[in-house]
This record gives sequence, C-alpha cells and structure tokens, in this order.
Amino acid sequence: MIKFSQVNKRYPNGQEALSGLSFDIADGEMVFLTGRSGAGKSTLMKLIMLMERATSGQVFVDGQNLNRMPGRSVPFHRRQVGVVFQDHQLLFDRSVYENVALPLQIAGFQLKEIGRKVRAALDKVGLLGKEKHNPIALSGGEQQRVGIARAVVNKPPLLLADEPTGNLDPELSAEIMQLFQQFNAVGVTILIASHDLSIVKRMQQRVLGLAGGQLVHDGLL
Repeated sequence: MIKFSQVNKRYPNGQEALSGLSFDIADGEMVFLTGRSGAGKSTLMKLIMLMERATSGQVFVDGQNLNRMPGRSVPFHRRQVGVVFQDHQLLFDRSVYENVALPLQIAGFQLKEIGRKVRAALDKVGLLGKEKHNPIALSGGEQQRVGIARAVVNKPPLLLADEPTGNLDPELSAEIMQLFQQFNAVGVTILIASHDLSIVKRMQQRVLGLAGGQLVHDGLL
C-alpha cells in the first residue's frame, strides 16, 4: 500500500525533514509512527497526501509513484486517503451531518447517496442520533468521532491519523483506538502518528520510529 524508497525531504530554508527514509506498509496493515516533535512524522504524512513532494527518492501509494503524479490527478488521489487530525478541523457553522457530508459533496455524489453514506459512517462511530447537532455542542471525544466519520465516509482504502488522541483522556483515547481497530479489521490500511507510547505499546502493532528524519525503529515496542 505504501512504499518509501530512499526518501529525502529538504525545505527551502535548508531544513532536512527526512533523510534516506525507506519502509513498506502492506495492504491492510495497521502501523504506528512515533518520534519527538520535529522528527519528521508530519512531513511523512504530507508526502503521502501530496501536500508536499519528496526532494529525492520515491514514494508509492497503492502502486502509484507520487513523484510522477501530475497535478490534475492529486484531487482523486486525496479522495483515496482518509485523514484524521488532532484538532478535528470541523466546521462549527455546520451540523454534524453537514461536516461528514462535505467530502461526498466535493466528490459530486447525489443527495440520496450522500445521505446513505453519511448515516452509515455516523452509525459506525456511534453518533447516528446526533447528526443534527452542531459539533460545538459535542464533547471532545465525540468531535473526534465526527472527524473519523468524515475521514471514512467515502470508504478510503488508506486512513492516516495525526495524533488523533492528543487532546483526549485515556478512556476516550482507548475508545478511539477501538474504532481504528474496527476499520482495520475490514481491510483498511491505517497509519497513526502518536507520541503516546503507552497507547502504542498497548495496541501491539508494528511501530516505525523516527528521529531526526531517519528511521531508527521498525517493529514492536
């Protein structure tokens, strides 16, 4: 699903964010990405999302060489990747339903199909009864669930999560991780960036550890 081959990323200011990075993530695998702030976790995810491109080396997602992908193909590529953020990035002037429906509207789905998909996604995260609520009226854990529903509403084969439990207490964090396990169980490839090593150890999944933009660990913690 994901392949990095000798990937380097240098920003215009001279910062070397990633250096000689190589790894493979198989279809249907669940992997954690760890490292201190500035280790390169966010840059790695931006390369997968094509928010940035590698300075050198090759990045492949589902067999596609992202370095060679033309700009016109980027929107379609991004629709194949669900993304969950630490701060949810929800729109507080819209309802829960409207937030989750947004990716489908952008993709041009018909209203009837949007309704079916949104309710299915909200049902999976346990929020079907709150589709008319404004996100600001929800708890932090519920807001994160809305963010997850929005990320998976189009059933992407790949899900990225950047510190998805960073603002949650341990009990809510465990619930969010259970949701990721459920999606992984039906074949979704998942890459989760997290600095919470207690959660990572408890999940007993493969861990990619970064330090200074380099891969320093690959395996269980």
